[in-house]
Amino acid sequence: MNVLGPLRAFRGGRPLALGPLKQRLVLAVLLTRPNTPVSVEELTDAVWPDDPPRTARKNLQAYVSTLRRVLDPDDLGRLRHGPGGYVLHLTAEECDTLRFEELARRGDAEARAGVPSRAARSYRQALDLWRHDPFSDLAPRADVLRAAVERQHARRLAVYEAWAEAQLDIGDPGPVADTVDEMVSRHPLRERLRAAQLTALHRVGRRTEALAAYDDCRQRLSRELGLEPGAALHGAHRSLLDDMAPSRPRGGPTGSRLLPPDLADFTGRATELDVVAAQLDFEGGPPVLVTGAVGVGKTAFAVHVAHRLAPRFPDGVVATRLCAEDGSARPWASVLAELARSLGCTERLPADREEAATAWRSWLSGRRILLLLDDAPYTAALGPLLPPSGPAAALVTSRGRLPCLDPAHRVELPPLSGEEALDLLGGIIGRTRLTAEHAAALRIARATGHLPFALRAAGNRLSVLRHVSLGQYADRLEHPLEALDELASGGLGVRARLAGAWTRLPAPARDSLQALAALPDVSFTLPAAARALGKDGRGAQRALEELIEVGVLPPPSLPEVTAHTAVAPEVMRYELPWLSLLLAREQAAASGERC
Repeated sequence: MNVLGPLRAFRGGRPLALGPLKQRLVLAVLLTRPNTPVSVEELTDAVWPDDPPRTARKNLQAYVSTLRRVLDPDDLGRLRHGPGGYVLHLTAEECDTLRFEELARRGDAEARAGVPSRAARSYRQALDLWRHDPFSDLAPRADVLRAAVERQHARRLAVYEAWAEAQLDIGDPGPVADTVDEMVSRHPLRERLRAAQLTALHRVGRRTEALAAYDDCRQRLSRELGLEPGAALHGAHRSLLDDMAPSRPRGGPTGSRLLPPDLADFTGRATELDVVAAQLDFEGGPPVLVTGAVGVGKTAFAVHVAHRLAPRFPDGVVATRLCAEDGSARPWASVLAELARSLGCTERLPADREEAATAWRSWLSGRRILLLLDDAPYTAALGPLLPPSGPAAALVTSRGRLPCLDPAHRVELPPLSGEEALDLLGGIIGRTRLTAEHAAALRIARATGHLPFALRAAGNRLSVLRHVSLGQYADRLEHPLEALDELASGGLGVRARLAGAWTRLPAPARDSLQALAALPDVSFTLPAAARALGKDGRGAQRALEELIEVGVLPPPSLPEVTAHTAVAPEVMRYELPWLSLLLAREQAAASGERC
């Protein structure tokens, strides 16, 4: 079935006669959402937009009946009526739009896995399926088809941009430079596309054209939207200007990319990724601090960001942990020496902390370097490491919220959404298994608190225990005394990760957490916390704020209020992360307390 162009259908390589206009419109609307019900009302509006006849429903039934016989006389159930409307069942091999999406998703997975050459090939195969505008012979006749065409063009643009970036990542800008003008003519204000255009022209040596392209986009943005170029386009322009400037002296950075591998199945976080990417690409901005509960995926997120932004930092991208395996802070001199060595800094750094920090910042000055400083134990550990204001940038992760790190752009990672949690779990255990026990999969996701680390542990265990149904496993996870035992597979143990975080907590925070774990509900108010903690309201509030500061307790949720209305502390609701609650109860039981 060919949709990416004039509507065509084939069987055994021979074209099929799809009948009169209204019958083709019915087929086209069904093809806007293959394998998904399309309502009778939507089909009626498409075929008779102004004044449907009284016989419209019967006419539709006749069109559908004819299409069943035309499309597949051996399988009339391919087009069937059910709850919600008519469904046309097709595979990716039978429909070019489905094949396009399959290839695009494959490209996305390969890009996340850090294999840009394979990603570029998959994206290119998807783009090559386009022959013309979708439904080019029918779209002017129905609003639903025009909307579908707009969605397909938006999807094609996103895939083209991903292909262009993959081509640039593998050092082959020529195909991008040769084809990008046609896409720019359709989308002249799309900054991601313009950044790829500018970079491709720059790298093939067409620098005058690259400068002209930037100037054209800058003027259009100003004239039509009243905006200045964003971070990505600005970064591409700066790279071009840097290349046209006199070359740097010897002894400069090596352009190292020393990062942990990216997760091939990294899931979700689209909003946070865009926010952090924009902030890090803004020259002279403060460090970006990523915080969140234990197991929420701070390190994986930061590594994913660093891989994604690596081409924008040609002088080097390196990651280092600021804590040792036992949770103790590494000596600043050791961390700084590791960073300098990784980036090719041959200068001898002084032994004095402040003098070393000054020398380090002087060396970083003017260089496009990204530092990933993972697991910062406290603000002072970052002091000698952070770059100066300029093109170098720092991405920091921490379990605590580091209130003294000022200025900083703060990003709090929440647990995954329900849909994202299921997507991650299904990628590990298999989509078929997840779909077969969807309700049980939802219970598993809830029992892991939608935390990526716990979801991976659960998925890995289920991949081994193929004989255990998802329902049986969900029963185990929902049992408070068994949950942490079940979230362990191979070397991936949630209890060990939580226990490490527990030992790093100050003793008062551990006591407060154990007391709160005795509450009957994970969600509670300040008065309930005061009773559990044995404190007055002010003392309980300070204890809760200490837990927020060290990253154990998320900030409270606020009721909907009008602007300028003060929120009484008593109505704020706090919620303990489920896995932290389980560990606190275990610790309380181990110390002889009842929870």
